Amino acid sequence: MSNENVATVQKKRRHRVSLDARKARSGYLFVLPFILGILLIYLPILLDSLWLTVANRVYVPASETYVYDYIGFENYVYAFTGSPDFVQTLLDSIQGLVLQVPAILIFSLFVAVVLNQKMLGRALFRAIFFVPVIISTGLMESIGGTINSGTIDDGSGSSGATQFISALDVKELFKDMKVGGELVTYVVDLVNSVYNIINYSGVQMLIFLAGLQSISPSIYEACQIEGATGWETFWKITFPMISPMILVNAIYTMIDCFTRQSSTMMTYITKMGESYPGRATTMAWIYFLAIILLIAAVAGIISSFIFYQRRD
Repeated sequence: MSNENVATVQKKRRHRVSLDARKARSGYLFVLPFILGILLIYLPILLDSLWLTVANRVYVPASETYVYDYIGFENYVYAFTGSPDFVQTLLDSIQGLVLQVPAILIFSLFVAVVLNQKMLGRALFRAIFFVPVIISTGLMESIGGTINSGTIDDGSGSSGATQFISALDVKELFKDMKVGGELVTYVVDLVNSVYNIINYSGVQMLIFLAGLQSISPSIYEACQIEGATGWETFWKITFPMISPMILVNAIYTMIDCFTRQSSTMMTYITKMGESYPGRATTMAWIYFLAIILLIAAVAGIISSFIFYQRRD
């Protein structure tokens, strides 16, 4: 290679490095308000809550201040041995996660694939599927939790979803097919959670749509020329290309399911905090660590199957 070619390659590399550096600086500038908010607002609160797990906060009327009395790990011991419902509620929350996360991912991916097709009114249908994300906050979220919990009664003492499942008699249907009872329970719970699945799939659907639209149309054209079927194109092209979005949506869905106010664990911690703030804070930290461990495990498993497209 001549000296001119070497100089040209080095110049391109320096230009690429400088461009990447400018992009990195722009990215840090964009997230700077968030970083400052974490350091100045949330970090002191987190440290205070962590200290509250090993100390009792006592109000002193004379000085009108609070003092902390160090008690060690009593709150942690109480959470696992003294509380009759904490461990069971934590296990129930994890079980609900196993039910909802795969269903939400599959449903949102299916809807995203359908809405990515060229059809009349595509923008309208996208807005319709995203509407639950907008209205599922504040008062509307509490109303939705009431609907989902089956407390809306038609006079017969049971929710509409439960009646629907009973009418179909799913257990008898699977009994004739020689299907195990655990699968029957999973299907019944899944159908009864249709409201939640649809309500919490809007953001995931948009992320999948963004991933689908980033795939070059020329790849699909090449598949058609080679005679690949739609099924083969999905599993050989679409699914690997959006696998990074599956990881993002899995993590987002797990965090959303764990931290939404209507979850059983969040409700239990909130109720405990009304009388015993130290114990409630301790349970919240244990819950947080459980979430982190589960997310790390799921991310590690999914990461081994992710395909990253090279843009060299």
